[in-house]
Amino acid sequence: MNDQRGLRLGGWSAALLFAGVSVVVGCRTADTDGITPVPQLLAFLPWLLAPAGLGLALALLARWWTGVVWGVVILGALAWFIEPYGKTAEPGGPPLATLRVLTSNVEFGRATNALVTAVRRERPDVVFVEECEYTCDATLQRDLATVYPYRQAVAAGGSKGSVILSRFPLKGTDGVPGTMGMPGALADVNGHPVRLQLAHPMPPLPGQLDVWRRELGALRDFAADRADTPTVLAGDFNASQDHAAFRRVLDTGLRDTARLAGADRTATWPARTAPTLGAQIDHVLVSEDFSARDARLLDLADTDHRALIVEVTLHGRP
Repeated sequence: MNDQRGLRLGGWSAALLFAGVSVVVGCRTADTDGITPVPQLLAFLPWLLAPAGLGLALALLARWWTGVVWGVVILGALAWFIEPYGKTAEPGGPPLATLRVLTSNVEFGRATNALVTAVRRERPDVVFVEECEYTCDATLQRDLATVYPYRQAVAAGGSKGSVILSRFPLKGTDGVPGTMGMPGALADVNGHPVRLQLAHPMPPLPGQLDVWRRELGALRDFAADRADTPTVLAGDFNASQDHAAFRRVLDTGLRDTARLAGADRTATWPARTAPTLGAQIDHVLVSEDFSARDARLLDLADTDHRALIVEVTLHGRP
């Protein structure tokens, strides 16, 4: 009798695990982000292998064969979706210029000093800084203006301030409107125009999913309207490749440099548990004019994000 009760309990536990994972996998299959808590769970899609695997083990122990089939289907779907998303074709034209790009969310400016140290060590050509409030902005101007004489910023407090620093001359553009600052610029990279755009849409907080979708949609519109100008779109997207709203940005033809450089799905947030547990929500996206190599994650003190630095090469048209 106790054995039968244990088998039923195992079967019910497996069913509950499968049901929860199936909702998330179903939304991923339907190419939608759904409603809370689905968008939040989608960021950690690969980690759903754990509850799905546990459910399969319970179904096997309970000799619930329908559940075993259910679990195998879920695990197969997860394995399929874990594969990297987006295009990877290499540009066919000759190399024109190489630049190093760094993006870092300094969490309300707290990691500013750590960022300054990293920038001096790594010597990137262009730096995208999110959540750079007034003190952060002033520190960057004081400590890095000699090396980065060109900048484009949205001056604001808290998480709303953002800055682009550059060794190359910049001409300010309108940027992308959003709750948090997303400045843009046109850079002169050794005589070649390159559009730079910082990304920092709102996170998918419960009750604010419409804002998150709208601001990622604005970034998608920016990416789609490139007018054949080489483009770098970088920052904290608050979204991974498992979010439909982010995949639509990639569907415009932009490439994720982490994937191009062999670092896809390397977690950038939360820094406390990454790379063991986390999601890749900080990205450097480039148009088809670029190749990429040497993507690395940097651990900075006092921020919940890891910084991403990557070397990209601009190619001419074949």
